[in-house]
Amino acid sequence: MSRIEFKNVCKRYAEGLPLTIHNANLTIEDGEFCVFVGPSGCGKSTLLRMVAGLEDISSGDLSIGGERVNDLAPARRGVAMVFQSYALYPHMTVRENMGFGLKVFGANAADIDKKVREAAEILQLTHLLDRLPKALSGGQRQRVAIGRAIVKEPRVFLFDEPLSNLDAALRVQTRLEIAKLHHRIGTASMIYVTHDQVEAMTLADKIVLLRAGEDVQTKGSIAQVGSPLTLYHRPASLFVAEFIGSPKMNILEGTLEQANAMTSQLRVHGTPFEAAVNATRLAAGASVSVGIRPEDMRLAAGPGANVLSGHIEHIEKLGEASLLYLNTPASTQLVTVKVEGTTAQRTGETVHVQCPTESLHVFDAEGDACHRTPELPA
Repeated sequence: MSRIEFKNVCKRYAEGLPLTIHNANLTIEDGEFCVFVGPSGCGKSTLLRMVAGLEDISSGDLSIGGERVNDLAPARRGVAMVFQSYALYPHMTVRENMGFGLKVFGANAADIDKKVREAAEILQLTHLLDRLPKALSGGQRQRVAIGRAIVKEPRVFLFDEPLSNLDAALRVQTRLEIAKLHHRIGTASMIYVTHDQVEAMTLADKIVLLRAGEDVQTKGSIAQVGSPLTLYHRPASLFVAEFIGSPKMNILEGTLEQANAMTSQLRVHGTPFEAAVNATRLAAGASVSVGIRPEDMRLAAGPGANVLSGHIEHIEKLGEASLLYLNTPASTQLVTVKVEGTTAQRTGETVHVQCPTESLHVFDAEGDACHRTPELPA
C-alpha cells in the first residue's frame, strides 16, 4: 500500500511567520505519478520533504498506506528520495553507491548484489557498475542516484528536481528513463517536484499546482489538482491558465454582454466576441478576462467578430513554428500568436487574428474561471 494522503497539512517555519504550506488536502493513489509544480517559493520541495520526514508538519495529518506518519522516522516510512544533486560517494564504484543504503541496514551481500544488478539492468547501468562517479556523465550519475533509490524497493519514490543539473538533451533522455521506470514499477507511488512544465505535462498522471505569495494565506497552497490535460483545457483560475502552457495563455480585457448555459456574448475593445463558456453566474456589464492560447489563434483576412487586430512587435522563427508578438489595445501585454512553419509576416505589419469560439476562456474579476461548455479531452 503506497496511497498518500494530506489532510489540512500546514507548515510554518517560525512563530509569527506566514504559512509556507496552508491547508494542503490531497490524495495520491497507489502507483500514481504525481508532479508538484508551481512558481519559486510555493513550497513544492517543502511538501515533498514532509513526505520524506525531513520537514516537520506544523498541523494536519500525513498518512502513507493508511498509516499516520507525522512522527515516524524517515527510515521507517518506506520512501526513497532522489535529490537535485547526485550525492554520490566519489570513492565508491557505481555498484557500491547503489548498494550502500542496503549495506547500512544490514542486508546480506547476496541480496545486495541481486538487487543492484536488477536495478542496473532497468537503468542500463550494468556495464558501468565498476566505474567511479568521476568516470560517468551527468545523466549516468543521475541514473545511479535513481538506482540507489530503486534497490530499497520503497513504497514511495520522491524526486526533487532531479533533471535540473542536466543539459537539454540529457533532460529528455533521463525523463524518458523515469517514465519507463514508472511503468515497470507500477506499485510504488511517485512524487516529482519540478519547475519545468514540460516535465510536468509529460510525466504526470496527476499535477498539483501550488500557489505562492499572499494568496496562500487566504486560498490555501493548492491552486488545482488534476490530469495534465484537465489543467490545460479547464484551468480553475487565471493563475492556473497563465502558468500551464508554453507560450503562456494570452489574456484580453473584456466585458460580458449576455450569457446562456452554452455561450457568452462579450465585447473586447469594441469587437464582439462569442465564447463557448457558461458565464450566467456573472451580471451583464461585468468586467472579465478573456483567455486564448497562442496555438489556438489563426490568421484572418480582416476585422470581424472574434477577430483581434494588432501590430507585430517581434517575430521568433523556430523552424516548425513562428511566434508573432502583437501590440493590441485589447491587452496590457504583447499577445503571442503561434503559426505553423515560417511566417511571411514582417515586423511592423498590422495583422488580424481569429479567436475561435470553442477555444476561449472567461475569468471573472477575482480570477475564477467560468465553465467551458465544449467537450474537451480530460
